[in-house]
Amino acid sequence: MVNEALDPPERRHMSDALTPSPGKADPEGRADDTARLGALTNFIGFHLRIAQEASFRAFAQRVGDPDLKPRRFAVLTLIAENPGMTQTALGKAAGRDKSTLTSTLDDLVKRGLVLRERAPKDRRSYTLTLTSAGCALHQRLMASAREHDRELDRIVGADRKAEFLTLLRRIASELG
Repeated sequence: MVNEALDPPERRHMSDALTPSPGKADPEGRADDTARLGALTNFIGFHLRIAQEASFRAFAQRVGDPDLKPRRFAVLTLIAENPGMTQTALGKAAGRDKSTLTSTLDDLVKRGLVLRERAPKDRRSYTLTLTSAGCALHQRLMASAREHDRELDRIVGADRKAEFLTLLRRIASELG
């Protein structure tokens, strides 16, 4: 069951994410594998996660490289906007824990996209900058991200985007 408070087009998109392909049968003999959501129907966190996953899949499809997930794009963007930032500052800005961020950075360094160097004033810290290959990839991804964001703008509605972003930031701020 989908939240009835949503507008019909939004309900259709949400329903698509939660409804299986027609004609699928499950091992228990039901005609399809549609699950009852029960209490999840009205849990904001659940629907945030479903929306995030749908957005991530659409972004990856648009980019055409399954390894270039939105998380990597966000890291590249933050480093591009803040050359020389520390890993600690990046983690805070990206809302990522150290272990998740370290594996992402290790991959970007290995790919030759990010340069990680000891901070001159604090040898315990690392500074981060994009390499020329990282800058080129970031520019390409930025074009795809802008297209993707226009699609999200269409779904949310231009008149509700500011309010929607305010609510998302409020959730992150109050729970983070």
